[in-house]
Amino acid sequence: MEAPNPQPAAKKKRSSHIQESAPPPGAGEGGGAGEADRISGLPDAILGEIISLLPTKDGARTQVLASRWRHLWRAAPLNLDSVGFPAEDDDAYARAVSRILSTHRGPGRRFRVAAHLIHSRPDTVDAWLRSPALDNLQEIDFYHRSMDPYQLRPSPSPPPASISRFSGSLRVATFSKCRIPDSLAETLCFPELKQLGIEKVRISEGAFQSLISSCPALECLFVNESFGFSCLRINSNSLRSIGVRAQRCWRDEPRFDELIIEDAPCLEKLLYADRFGIRLSVVAAPKLTTFGCPSDTHRDLRILFGATEFQGLNTVSLMTVMRSVKILAVHLWIFDLDKVIDLMKCFPCLEKLYMMGGCNSTKANFWRRKHRLLLKSLDIHLKTVVLECYRGINGLVRFASFFLMNARELEVLRLVVGTEDYNEQFFAEQHMMLEMEKRASRGARLDFTTHTCYVGGLLPIKHVCELSITDPFQCRC
Repeated sequence: MEAPNPQPAAKKKRSSHIQESAPPPGAGEGGGAGEADRISGLPDAILGEIISLLPTKDGARTQVLASRWRHLWRAAPLNLDSVGFPAEDDDAYARAVSRILSTHRGPGRRFRVAAHLIHSRPDTVDAWLRSPALDNLQEIDFYHRSMDPYQLRPSPSPPPASISRFSGSLRVATFSKCRIPDSLAETLCFPELKQLGIEKVRISEGAFQSLISSCPALECLFVNESFGFSCLRINSNSLRSIGVRAQRCWRDEPRFDELIIEDAPCLEKLLYADRFGIRLSVVAAPKLTTFGCPSDTHRDLRILFGATEFQGLNTVSLMTVMRSVKILAVHLWIFDLDKVIDLMKCFPCLEKLYMMGGCNSTKANFWRRKHRLLLKSLDIHLKTVVLECYRGINGLVRFASFFLMNARELEVLRLVVGTEDYNEQFFAEQHMMLEMEKRASRGARLDFTTHTCYVGGLLPIKHVCELSITDPFQCRC
């Protein structure tokens, strides 16, 4: 059990003080005697790479550090991230971006601007994309803001066709709040693209397939609340991570309701939010390691793993065993141990199990007699179990104790509790109720926390880059 931090505010303040007191790069120039400025002695190319990793405003500010740094920002690879630019004044926003592009010699590393400018200033965005400052651009991100003045419409504008000039250099791309017509998708070709985000985009099934096939090196695909297609089929020799979040579609638009992984020999991570009942079929994904987060809140939800079928999270037929899956996250309406044990039969090599939701009710979860024969043959490899909305009532105590008493390799049972239960008295009571002295793994420990990164069964990612995280469900608070 990890004890609560008695002085979180003091820690935060101490960390902040250290950060503020650290000298900026190159600050040693002109400093006191004996202060060596070793950073400024580095070659221009290395200093340029350092500057390109900084936020745009901080990178520009390096020009005032010393004469040695004055020319570096304009020659360094450009990282133009407009987050924080004037949000309510499009004129000021556009002027700021144009000024940076006109004064920078390039090449471009990253270009991130608000997606609504595609609609409000299409000619300006097109001129930006043609700027020499963005030559050899590696990352482009048309991001959507929660307070955009231009909300998504049934017929949004397409991104400028000039995007195709980055076909040989682009590694990461995110398109948001726009339309990708078939004619544009057929002309796009990104042979070096590794990560693709499609967020709140209107795109047809044919255009989607064309876009994916034009990215032969694609490793991460994030489809977030997009529409215009009913089925997404994945046939890719390169994809390693897929994240899908559906949304309610516009009237008369096809509803995205089916995801089919037909052939994905390198796929390791499959994350999807099923609040609207997406049907999922995994035909061939032999390296799938991480799977989440199916839900039992939709009775019409259908999941197929080879010949194994689930209706919601209830096993209809158990014919295929997924031994490759090591990390599983599920959203439970009710904490039902029988249902979880059936899942463990399908995924017998699980090492991490995340169980979310369950705020509404819980079953009695008697297991000692009911599953005594099964436990003699069920080999549990779990090392980490996370249980959300733990309240310490009898049904939940029996649910949690199953893992403590039967997982011989268990390292941590993490219980996410409410703030009212985050105290030493509650911890001590649960140690006694869970009979920690009888645990199967002598090294197993209880870890109480109030933090969770997977609220309400939603995907724990906000950007395609986060799909590269090994365990996206691990709390990083």
